Amino acid sequence: MALLFGACGGTGDPANDPQPPIFIDAAPAANLDFVYFNGMSGEHYFNEIMGGGAALFDFDNDGDLDVYLLQGRMIGPDLTLEDALFPPLAGTPLTDRLYRNDLEPGATGASLRFTDVTGASRIEAAGYGMGVTTGDFDNDGWTDLYVTNFGSNQLLRNRGDGTFDDVTSASGADDPRWSVAASFFDFDRDGWLDLYVGNYVDYSLADHKPCPLPSGVLTYCAPGAYRPAGDSLFRNRGDGTFEDVSTASGIGAETGSGLGVVAADFNGDRWIDLYVANDLMWNRLWINQGDGTFADNALLAGVAVNREGQPEAGMGVDAGDFDGDGDPDIVVSHLEQETNTLYVNGGTGLFRDQSASSQLGPPSLPYTAFGIGWIDYDNDSWLDVLVVNGAVIGMDALIREGDPYPLRQTDQLFHNLGDGSFAEVTAEAGAVFESSEVSRAAAFGDVDNDGDLDVVVVNSNAPTRLLLNQIGQDEPWLGLRLVSENRDALGAQVLIHRQGAAPIWRHVHTDGSYASARDPRVLAGLGAGANAAVSHVEVRWSDGTAERWTDVRSSEYQTLVQGEGEAIGPQP
Repeated sequence: MALLFGACGGTGDPANDPQPPIFIDAAPAANLDFVYFNGMSGEHYFNEIMGGGAALFDFDNDGDLDVYLLQGRMIGPDLTLEDALFPPLAGTPLTDRLYRNDLEPGATGASLRFTDVTGASRIEAAGYGMGVTTGDFDNDGWTDLYVTNFGSNQLLRNRGDGTFDDVTSASGADDPRWSVAASFFDFDRDGWLDLYVGNYVDYSLADHKPCPLPSGVLTYCAPGAYRPAGDSLFRNRGDGTFEDVSTASGIGAETGSGLGVVAADFNGDRWIDLYVANDLMWNRLWINQGDGTFADNALLAGVAVNREGQPEAGMGVDAGDFDGDGDPDIVVSHLEQETNTLYVNGGTGLFRDQSASSQLGPPSLPYTAFGIGWIDYDNDSWLDVLVVNGAVIGMDALIREGDPYPLRQTDQLFHNLGDGSFAEVTAEAGAVFESSEVSRAAAFGDVDNDGDLDVVVVNSNAPTRLLLNQIGQDEPWLGLRLVSENRDALGAQVLIHRQGAAPIWRHVHTDGSYASARDPRVLAGLGAGANAAVSHVEVRWSDGTAERWTDVRSSEYQTLVQGEGEAIGPQP
């Protein structure tokens, strides 16, 4: 595929051929032509600096990932597109867009191409788009969308015929505040996906404040200039409607400037918990009590603040087992002069901040990071980290150069060395990592179905990038779609047992990163040599049952349906 898109050449002699880049930008060739417009006008409206998200999901059930992209718009009284500092291209509709992946069945990236089907989908999403999460809330076998906005949100029900219905009002799932993060997860284990909505701050244009730098020049305010907002939890009644249980669950009792959320079983009790990254406030670790309520255990667990006891500017977040010990560790992206933070799980939901000792934190100090994710880009079985960057306050060097958008930064890639530490490999990641842009969202998934993770990166006022992985598919891998209740089994845990190596732990989720939704399929690199031989796969379903499969095949995608495996009884 590297040759397909012209990423590298060759001499015919493998010993002398240059190594291919890890990623190439395939967006132009694949017709993924989207630019997020944030409506910047020089008025420094707070929401302009945040940026919108993306979803990778299979809306038409044809086996490949389609792309949903959030769009901004012009805001402010009496402002028009002529007032925009970075106006959109003429004729560009300022609405969210749905791109259908027209990958030929059974093919991989050689035929990768997208078609804008927004009009045919009947999606009308013209709010100031922020984030998105995906999940089949009505268990009809078709993945739905929940879109967060600066303003009222939207629940878009997938009709299964290529179109969507806006069922926000009828379902009772709206939140009119400034929402960014959201997550579908089954917190009460009744087989229906519930919905968490994370809100940022209590900001509106009516109470917009001027915030000057020491020089007197106006800039964007910090989140502390406004009251933090409360979050919402909606319980799925199973009839197409939701009940607001924010107060009853305890989640509504606390406020926070939330930008990132990920659901996982952090303490190993088989109930799905929530971790929320807050901007310049303590983070929250909502531990599921199993009775419909949650308790914030972040401070005791060691994930509320950093090792120095300081709250940080949490933007994006992800959970994954980077050290191979069978439990989810947490990585959080932060503001420049703060490190991206790595919280290592001790196995019972108690964590240690190992940002410095892992060498993941220090290289992130000059950057403001948003989208972040665990990604085994080389399929060696160890989770690496990709993070996308873009400042929120003008950088002096760029201002002196006269840059009209002095927030541009490069993105970063870190390789897991398998010993608890990381090495930055941005220089080998590809030419697209040399571009300085204002990156915000990162959505992860195998877009071309070739067995490695790709990334959609949304930039503010610049083209969206499709980082197509060029190397992972060369190593053995296992791809699994887990299905329960006629839908993707969000919350399920997978143990991939290999001969001669430790099991690989993964979990099914679509949340995490910043304002984005990822591929729900489990894609695990198996490593090289004898370690790549899979003996069996154990699935721990979110209802507490477990099953085993012994007939899984490497280097292809398979679907495992709850009830069709060998039952192995309740798991601790």
